[in-house]
Amino acid sequence: MSTHPSHPEPVPTASARITPEPVALPEPWRSSALTVVVPTYDEAGNLPVLVAQLMALDLPRLRVVVVDDNSPDGTGEVADKLALELGGRLSVVHRTRKDGLGRAYVEGMTRALADGADYVVQMDADLSHPVGYVPQLLGTLHSTNAGVVIGSRYVPGGSLSEAWGLRRRLLSGWANSYVRRVLSIPVQDVTAGFKVWRASALEVLDLASIESTGYAFQVEMHYRAFRRGQKIMEIPIHFEDRVVGQSKLDGAVALEAALRPLRLRRAENARR
Repeated sequence: MSTHPSHPEPVPTASARITPEPVALPEPWRSSALTVVVPTYDEAGNLPVLVAQLMALDLPRLRVVVVDDNSPDGTGEVADKLALELGGRLSVVHRTRKDGLGRAYVEGMTRALADGADYVVQMDADLSHPVGYVPQLLGTLHSTNAGVVIGSRYVPGGSLSEAWGLRRRLLSGWANSYVRRVLSIPVQDVTAGFKVWRASALEVLDLASIESTGYAFQVEMHYRAFRRGQKIMEIPIHFEDRVVGQSKLDGAVALEAALRPLRLRRAENARR
């Protein structure tokens, strides 16, 4: 369960772009078999920057799995070029069409586990999740018995880019409050997309049976972790606005995100 109590929304903003200094991890934590799963759709401008930042971390066994949904801007080709440059440290899953964030993550995580990852990071390709937090997330997981550690905007110390206007911050805060109320889940940032999982926790969740296709995937994963006894921890992060490109959120995705918590609760009640 979350280690932080509730506090009023919206969360603070920060006016400057924050680049956290990565913490130095001791051995054997530093040499963990860690795979970062990055779904992409039209992220050709952001992906090389993100990958370069990840490769600069002092994590010698870090690998990246890019899951591209046949991006019209050539992101898949950019990813293939990076894979050639980096050898076995980056692989690409090419999907034939845009098929939802949730399904992209399931495919990427399944690949990561099959390739022997002990720990799996979820993060966006748009640079909204500062790479410098990755060692801290991993270190927190190693130093606790948590199944997942979330990079949270909503615990004390968490913040949002000032580029997020008041309406957007209020909507995000309301969405988190709504999901927590519907599902009675003790997580402050239940819609968060930046986190690190133990492989054993992902195996308990049964990825193949995940139903959410869009952003509601984050909620379903956290809810399953909670219901199946996985400890969930949160550490504060600063969430940036995307640097290049446009948001992928549309009406259908927003509708699924609103309805999925109700369906999850009904399904849980039916099992009782």
